[in-house]
Amino acid sequence: MSSLKVAVVQSSLHWQDPVANRQQLAEKIAALSGQDLIVLPEMFTTGFSMDSAAVAEPAGGESLDWLKQQAALSGAALCGSVAVQEQGQYYNRLYFVTPEGECTQYDKVHLFRMAGEHQAYDAGRERVIVPWRGLRFCLQVCYDLRFPVFSRNRNDYDALIYVANWPAPRRLAWRTLLSARAIENQAYVIGCNRIGTDGNGVEYSGDSLIVDYLGQPLADGLDQSTVLCAELDAAALQQFKQKFPAYLDADAFELTIRRG
Repeated sequence: MSSLKVAVVQSSLHWQDPVANRQQLAEKIAALSGQDLIVLPEMFTTGFSMDSAAVAEPAGGESLDWLKQQAALSGAALCGSVAVQEQGQYYNRLYFVTPEGECTQYDKVHLFRMAGEHQAYDAGRERVIVPWRGLRFCLQVCYDLRFPVFSRNRNDYDALIYVANWPAPRRLAWRTLLSARAIENQAYVIGCNRIGTDGNGVEYSGDSLIVDYLGQPLADGLDQSTVLCAELDAAALQQFKQKFPAYLDADAFELTIRRG
């Protein structure tokens, strides 16, 4: 496949109401056709809740079943994060689910201490990359965006995915860093953020973006309830990297992931 079609669902979220959120997102997904990948926001079932004991689902719970169902119905892979409890610990877990029911998961490594996420959830332990229809996707969540070493491309992925609940006062940082990650890593970047106001009164401006390897927006959600669509051209990316192979001069390093 030379190109892959991506849809990013930029939506408000019902506070701590998984049933209502799954219902509204299912309606938006049903209106799409011909997509290869559909990306949902961070904690798309609850909003960015730090009441982990109240909102977390068991690993392999209802929302994962729902993602598998929606992927099968749409013929696209679905990607979004959910609060999960597993073996007595809580995680902000990003799922990547294919129409065949195959699931890859990434537990958020960088927890947003300014909201107390590091006290409500446990940090993930590894970086995760998943291949899908001719492209390789590096899975990341919200605050991970601020840590460029963690996302450094070692020529092992073609696109970064960031699902987020990124507040409106820091929208410039969000937009700037998405483009920066694309430029420095010579990769596509998909950033899916929510809109509206959550149960803590935090406002979200959306600003979801699909960015090409030059840092140029292919689609921009601004502050609307919308679905962004774009095509990621794998051949064009490889041609650019052959013409401008900056990755060959990248610094060698080893990544150590700390917990806590």
